[in-house]
Amino acid sequence: MQAETPPGLEMDQLFVNGERQHMARYPDYDPEVRPYNGYAADAFSPERAARWSDPTGGYIHAMHRAHWGGYHYRITGKDAENAVTYEGGWQNNRQMGMHDEHRFVENIFEELDAPGEWFHDARLGRLYYYPAEGLDITTAIVETACLKHLVEFQGTQADPVRHIELKGFIFRHAARTFMETKEPLLRSDWTIYRGGAVKITGAEDCAVSDCEFDQVGGNAVFVNKYNRRIAVRGSHIHGAGASGVCFVGSPDAVRSPCFEYNERLSYRDVDKTPGPKSDEYPADCMVEDCLIHNVSVVEKQATGVQISMSSGITVRHCSIYDVGRAGINISEGTFGGHIIEYCDVFDTVRETDDHGSFNSWGRDRFWQLEDAPEEELGELAMLDCEKTVIRNSRWRCDRGWDVDLDDGSSNYEIYNNVFLRGGLKLREGFHRKVYNNIGINCTLHAHCWFSNSGDSVTRNIWMKACANPISMCEGEWGDEVDRNMFIDEWQRDMFILKGWDVHSVAGDPMFTDPGSGDYRVKDGSPAFEIGFENFEMGRFGVTKPGLKAIARKPVFPELNFDVQQDRRWGKKDAGKWKGALWLGAAVAALDGEEFSAFGVAKEDGGVHLVSVPSGSDAAAAGLMAGDVVQRIGQEPVRTAEDLLEVSKRVSGEFEIGIVRGQNAQSIVTEIAKV
Repeated sequence: MQAETPPGLEMDQLFVNGERQHMARYPDYDPEVRPYNGYAADAFSPERAARWSDPTGGYIHAMHRAHWGGYHYRITGKDAENAVTYEGGWQNNRQMGMHDEHRFVENIFEELDAPGEWFHDARLGRLYYYPAEGLDITTAIVETACLKHLVEFQGTQADPVRHIELKGFIFRHAARTFMETKEPLLRSDWTIYRGGAVKITGAEDCAVSDCEFDQVGGNAVFVNKYNRRIAVRGSHIHGAGASGVCFVGSPDAVRSPCFEYNERLSYRDVDKTPGPKSDEYPADCMVEDCLIHNVSVVEKQATGVQISMSSGITVRHCSIYDVGRAGINISEGTFGGHIIEYCDVFDTVRETDDHGSFNSWGRDRFWQLEDAPEEELGELAMLDCEKTVIRNSRWRCDRGWDVDLDDGSSNYEIYNNVFLRGGLKLREGFHRKVYNNIGINCTLHAHCWFSNSGDSVTRNIWMKACANPISMCEGEWGDEVDRNMFIDEWQRDMFILKGWDVHSVAGDPMFTDPGSGDYRVKDGSPAFEIGFENFEMGRFGVTKPGLKAIARKPVFPELNFDVQQDRRWGKKDAGKWKGALWLGAAVAALDGEEFSAFGVAKEDGGVHLVSVPSGSDAAAAGLMAGDVVQRIGQEPVRTAEDLLEVSKRVSGEFEIGIVRGQNAQSIVTEIAKV
């Protein structure tokens, strides 16, 4: 079907009878496929592009190589050999290039070949549409979105917008903004577009209440820079192209900010004054009683609630699910003081990897600070972050961790939570207090703790042995990891050998009704011996009747009392190292969550240098324990067998491609024979 369009019309989204249709794309849209509802390695190959008369104005969408979000590009044309030219790719702040396979193209006329697809030729003023199956085009309502923002609050700290409430509105069908997502957030994977269907700048005591955000193209609500006491309550956000609700301050408020992941500060030069240096950030705001689902439809570095360079944000009684990445994301420690409570977050990280239903990092002033005295790092970590509390919530992530406190996340108190699948990860931060949580078929994951972390993990129920600590020296276990409960004495005893859980117990927790999600323990449970206390199980997620009636709940897993998998892991870890020797170094292929710990994509593989003795050829070549070898010369190394086999074929000077501190680099060695 064809229709004429007026001159100058920019058409980014098309809706038929209120439902978003798909730009002409390759491969075709398939709701059962992830990521991107369809992908192909040859999405813009010269062979494919030879079919296109002029792809200018089309888009390339591709996952980040390590699945840390995605990239978007605008096609600018093709050359005589049908190689596509394009611009963009600024949507991810940790540049590693496109995934080789997970990519697709859209807005190309020749790919208009499936029901529900459309293409707009702005030069000719013509809209083409392939009607969806069963559609009566004669009665259909056909609409397009033109505006990126539908309502804006525009004030300043000196002259703020005050006391305005948007109540009972439906915000529908704003334009997409993925090509404008380019401002880097602090040392994160994120870039951001400062806008949304509702954008709030310079406001105080304002609210968005009982509203619906239906298939907006970018962020639904964006709370930008200086704002105080902004509330989003009782609202339903679904089908958003990017994030649900964003709180993002100005980097001008941050002392000694860094932007790209690899930027480093020196102890001598860093500003050591506590707290922010201006008020240009959201504070004392909340998202309460909201249903947020099926967001990150277009942009994959997106979340249900995003918090960055903000203070005292409360997220309470929210149900968040069907998200490509995290359900709730806190981008850094600046400025902390947040409360996450009574939330129900699940079916997350559906199209990405190495993440959690809750995700945070704390790459603040202290993090990887050059020449900093180790004994001062714990104090330096507190310069930016007030305590953040995560409590009384339910979490499930099937493709990562239920709660993932990543690089440097510090000053957290985590209690009265139910973890339903991926457990809790604590990496490389300070002052985390974890107590009175329940891990169903899951456990604690400890990565790269500082020797003086001050971490405490007590009075929790773990249904698996605590995962093998990664990149941690013996004995560096924080203040206290003890008085926990396991389901098997062997699980407990494995960590008594490491100095953990000396006073922990083992046995059946005796949950009240696990099939319906009631994980309170009955009278007589061994959990009471460690000081565990029951907490409420019926208050997770939205409470507003209209939203609660349509909100989904997570799948409650069948309890798994089989500890054989833990026993297999224990044999591997019990001092019986089975790896290989290379250049005098002990090496082993990466496995499981080690990929995350070392910042390496699973499809790239790699071999971890477990130990590098002084005086060894590996040490002479400049290699260090903790390096990951991925390349010898130009040949890839994915396993220990690869490393040994490829090394036999080299002689004289050769190059070793490694990952050190999550950064790719190369070392040239003159060792004559490996």
